[in-house]
Parts: sequence; C-alpha cells; structure tokens
Amino acid sequence: MGTACAARLADIVDVLLLVDKDDGSAVKTAKSLVGDDRRAKVEPFPLDVTDREGLSCLSSRVSELGTLRAVAHAAGISPTMADWRQVLTVDLVGTALLSEALLPLTTQGTAVVHFASIAPLLDPSGANPAAEAALDDPLGAGFLERIHEAVGSTIEDSGIAYIWAKRGVQRLVQREATRFGRLGGRVCSVSPGIIDTPMGRQEAATRSTNDWLVEQTPLGREGHADEVAAAVAFLLSNEASFVNGIDIPVDGGVIAALRTAVRLGQDRRRDP
Repeated sequence: MGTACAARLADIVDVLLLVDKDDGSAVKTAKSLVGDDRRAKVEPFPLDVTDREGLSCLSSRVSELGTLRAVAHAAGISPTMADWRQVLTVDLVGTALLSEALLPLTTQGTAVVHFASIAPLLDPSGANPAAEAALDDPLGAGFLERIHEAVGSTIEDSGIAYIWAKRGVQRLVQREATRFGRLGGRVCSVSPGIIDTPMGRQEAATRSTNDWLVEQTPLGREGHADEVAAAVAFLLSNEASFVNGIDIPVDGGVIAALRTAVRLGQDRRRDP
C-alpha cells in the first residue's frame, strides 16, 4: 500500500522521499517511479520510524529540499510479524514520533495521512478510560507498562495489541488535527479493510477471521492497494482542503454491514 501511495504522490509533488527501513526496497521502488511522465524527483531515505535520531535527520532533509506538502505514513507491522511490544512500538509510538518530527515543518497546505485499521472498529469490548489515557500519551515514560496495566495480560496477544495500537493512531489523528490545523496543515487517517497485499496474505494464512470478513464485505471481495492509495491521494489533495481530523474506512462496506446486522439483531430481540 505504501508503494501504491508513492506512485500517486510522484505525480503531485516536486520531490518525493521514499522512507523505508529496508534501504534496498526503497531504492527499488525509487527506480520504478523514475520516468519522463513523472513529475517528482524521487529519493530513497532509509529509516526506522521508531528511531528518534533518524527522524531528526529526515526532518532536516525535508527542510533542505523545500516545503512539506504531503505525507503518506504506511509504515507498520501486523500481528504475525512481531510480539505485542513491537506492534505497539512500531504502529503507535512510531506514528507519534513521526508526528512530532513533522509538526515543526507544517505550514499552510501541508497534509498528512496515517494508516490505521478497521480492527478497532470491529472490537466489541466496552470503554476503557485507563487504556485510552495510556494510548493518548504514547511518548510518555513507561507507555508499554501503562497500557499493559490498563488492558491486562490479554494485550500480550499481538492481535489484541494491534487493535489497541491502531485505535491509538485514530485517536492521535483527532488530537493532532488541532495542532496541525493551527499551522494551516491537516491530519487524517485511513483504515483499510481486507486488502490483497503480501502482509494481508500472511495474516490470512493464520487467521480465519480474514476470510470471514471478505464474506461479510458487501462488495464481495478483497480490496486492492491502489484503491487505498486513491483514498489517501484524495485526502492529501487540495480537493480535501477542509477535511481534517477524521478516519476513513476503506473496507468495501464491511463495517457498515456488520453494524447493520448487529442493529437488526437487537431490533428483532426487542420485538414483542
């Protein structure tokens, strides 16, 4: 999905930084985006999004190149890729660190889109104020210990940790809308459903939930990376200049379908 977003951005910005922990992957993608029909000069930039020093270098490089126009932040790991600590650190703490690095570069017209997930929207658990307070301070001391205490041992399941991490991203976007907005910038997120990507296929191989969600999707299929990238491109475009602080599910309607089914079930139980 990050590659698909990069292909879109190569047509709307003057300089495109391809940030990836895998330098080889960044270089390969950069080469694929070079051509006479592309507007942007493409430059690979190796970086672990949880590396504060590396993020400082990224910020400096952006400043050298010009004005920050658009950011598509698709870096993340799924439950089968790491343990609960790593999932929370990369998916939420890394997002918060990137946001801190970008804020000083924000100016009129800057737009940022972070990747969340429909996973929190599927979570049936009730409100947990202590956990939400921890999520809202991911850069504070002892974050992992605080979220563990609030949620309990269930968060040691990397799938549960993923839900909380992506919920944290959605909440971060709501908070950052104010800080970025005061500088003339915008921050939103997208929450992909079941998308046909290598990461998605890896998850599907170990979780039957993925197949079930595809069956429940009104459009009757998985999504494609380009479809997510199209939503991201819109949010980053001037066409979305008054869209700020929201999350957009790109899920083929599965969340709507499941919520409708729940409401219908509740209505039936209430019928005399």
